[in-house]
Amino acid sequence: MLRSSFTKDLTEAGCDEAGRGCLAGPVVAAAVVLPKKYRHKLLNDSKQLKKDDREELRYEIQKVAISWAVAEVSHEEIDEINILNASFKAMHLALDKLPETPQLLLIDGNRFKPYRDIRHECVIKGDATYLSIAAASVLAKTYRDELMQNLATQYPGYGWETNVGYPTEEHRNGIKQLGITPYHRRSFTLLPEQLELF
Repeated sequence: MLRSSFTKDLTEAGCDEAGRGCLAGPVVAAAVVLPKKYRHKLLNDSKQLKKDDREELRYEIQKVAISWAVAEVSHEEIDEINILNASFKAMHLALDKLPETPQLLLIDGNRFKPYRDIRHECVIKGDATYLSIAAASVLAKTYRDELMQNLATQYPGYGWETNVGYPTEEHRNGIKQLGITPYHRRSFTLLPEQLELF
């Protein structure tokens, strides 16, 4: 079972993002504050969970969390400021939406752009270590997956209903055959052949 908290006394918000490696769509981040002694046997890194379990956990987290928020940064802004900065911005926007300011931020990964003057701890594989980060990963992924599945109905042929914008063979074949959509990230290598241009 994952750890409940990093400290005994501080209000902690776990933060994580989804969609960083995608070729299309926004990057989405979530911030979650869980009760101090919260426990859950199933809650883990969203990538390790089955789709049905993620959906079940999504509602559980929204119900039991002291506070939670989800925010996105568009594909256009990703192209302008790069994906790393866009990921940080999405986390900041999610934190902005929390009704109360946390005292400590637990960030999945090894880098973060400081938020206000709040202490933060970067945790490599944090979404498989702390429940609050895992909860944030579930909320970010389920929100983004739903968004991309809805876009798949407008832009069929790319497999977004299953690959949600990640660079699968089906997605890249769609780009080859149909060209790019308004939601593709133009700063990304959409097709491997682009490498030959440089």
